[in-house]
Amino acid sequence: MIEFSTIYNEDCLKTMQRMDSESIDFVITSPPYDNIRNYNGYTFDFENIAKELYRVIKQGGVMIWVVADATMNGSESGTSFRQALKFMEIGFKLHDTMIYYKNNPMPQTGNRYHQMFEYMFCLSKGSPKTFNPIKEKTKYSGLANMKNRGKEGLLDYAKVERTTDKKVGNVFAYSIGGGISTPDKIAYKHPAIFPEKLVIDQLITWTNEGDIVYDPFMGSGTTAKIAELLQRPWIGSEISKEYVDIALERISIYQQKDLFAVCQ
Repeated sequence: MIEFSTIYNEDCLKTMQRMDSESIDFVITSPPYDNIRNYNGYTFDFENIAKELYRVIKQGGVMIWVVADATMNGSESGTSFRQALKFMEIGFKLHDTMIYYKNNPMPQTGNRYHQMFEYMFCLSKGSPKTFNPIKEKTKYSGLANMKNRGKEGLLDYAKVERTTDKKVGNVFAYSIGGGISTPDKIAYKHPAIFPEKLVIDQLITWTNEGDIVYDPFMGSGTTAKIAELLQRPWIGSEISKEYVDIALERISIYQQKDLFAVCQ
């Protein structure tokens, strides 16, 4: 029996094997890829985890898979692309390849530019059932001559009423680091944490209140905290007892009894 508002201290495969098929609306996570950081020596069985994720996600559900590549022996590993292709082979659609852009990355030495981004693969089981796009104000409004080049290569002009807002692009920029990614000091005991705003943006875009959220690599508990505050029932897995303790202590101050009504 899987319970909401619970972080299971175990391999995520064990958690998912107890889940019903098509029971999860949304997954957001960042796996321990390429041994870029030391997660207490834990590794993960990517292929079987990918298959279980496909099984438990509902038709129309979405997964945001945040990943980057290590540089080894003078070459990037390419792990991110291989994982995306494997997800597609299993049955996911690669709905969008979004970018998590870091405004203030760690400087790098050597003959490479600073690594300023990670991939946010948006994978869906069928067509996404929910899309609440984040919008920004447009600079201009009113009628405008809009040009379009048709199949014959000829330009065609038409009067179009411009809207006062528009969808943002698929590059999401965040500042990161101590006191920026989250105000919760305890979270920084984990070696790599999500910016809270990243999780907020993706939960708002792909879910509605009451949708069930799962993070198979819960880490410091950012997904749980944001899901709690946005009134989405959540479940987490985390194999490290140390990180489970960090996450539970962190989110305990945000948990309110009245929020659990959506979990019943």
